Amino acid sequence: MELGYDVKELLKWSAETKLRQLSRKEELFTHGHRMCAGCGAPTVVKMVLMATDYPAVASNATGCLEVSSCIQEFTAWKIPWIHTAFENAAATLSGAETMYRALLKKGKMPENVKFIAFGGDGGTYDIGLQSLSGAMERRHDMLYICYDNGAYMNTGIQRSSATPLGADTTTSPAGSANPAGKVQPRKDLTRIMAAHGIPYAAQASISHWADFIRKVRKAHEIKGPKFINVLSPCNRGWRTATDNSVQLSRLAVETCYWPLYEIEDGKLTVTVKPAQKRPVAEFMKPQGRFKHLFVPENAGMLARVQEEVDRNWQRLLRESGEAAE
Repeated sequence: MELGYDVKELLKWSAETKLRQLSRKEELFTHGHRMCAGCGAPTVVKMVLMATDYPAVASNATGCLEVSSCIQEFTAWKIPWIHTAFENAAATLSGAETMYRALLKKGKMPENVKFIAFGGDGGTYDIGLQSLSGAMERRHDMLYICYDNGAYMNTGIQRSSATPLGADTTTSPAGSANPAGKVQPRKDLTRIMAAHGIPYAAQASISHWADFIRKVRKAHEIKGPKFINVLSPCNRGWRTATDNSVQLSRLAVETCYWPLYEIEDGKLTVTVKPAQKRPVAEFMKPQGRFKHLFVPENAGMLARVQEEVDRNWQRLLRESGEAAE
């Protein structure tokens, strides 16, 4: 299939040229879905499919995205789409990809069909981790996209292992018994996936769309398993306004709570380095799930969150070969 562009030249395009070309593409995830106003997940899916210049098949774990995008005979997906259980999006897509390779050998399928799995953090970090790990270890040629909103939002805002330190959820509530909220740091799933020895793993954000698009396109050009973790604000679970998902995503990057980097064949590269690193409190303060941390008696927990962010950021800089700040 002819793409009409050189992948290596993508970085040289101006932002205006990229945006103009992308705006002319057909939307493969349409309006009319039932996702909440301001949810980050539909934006994640639209960007991934906008960056995909090949025929694609999607597998979608049970979760907010699945239940809201395909209701009875109505669907927002304009590509082949498979709804799977909470725990097996990667396993289902592994089977589809294996069948495709078998039919391709017999000349019954076109070349360069891409396989993309979508799952929230509940279906990726926790319930679906076993099938995801298996798909990565077996080296299936697929791209797994995690839209990380930091809790089990679809079933009542329970904590997941992606829930950040200090967050208030229905199963890690901040109150008289535990004034601090969740007392454990979040799992670093992107690095766990990279530790499988896969050829490509990355973190992305909808606020930095050119970086995100580039990473998806790069992943499609790499054979084997790929993983991209994307921050996906949830105004219901984060208790924020419905119009600031991009702003919050940008603050997450600028405070280094959600650093943007990629690990390609074991080499780590920080792809966006904030011109001036901002305090993590600027990302947290607009969110009701962290409201309890901004009282004098929880100053120690707020300082611990900042220390955690700083430590992770310094480690990334060191491993990327950049001077620590």
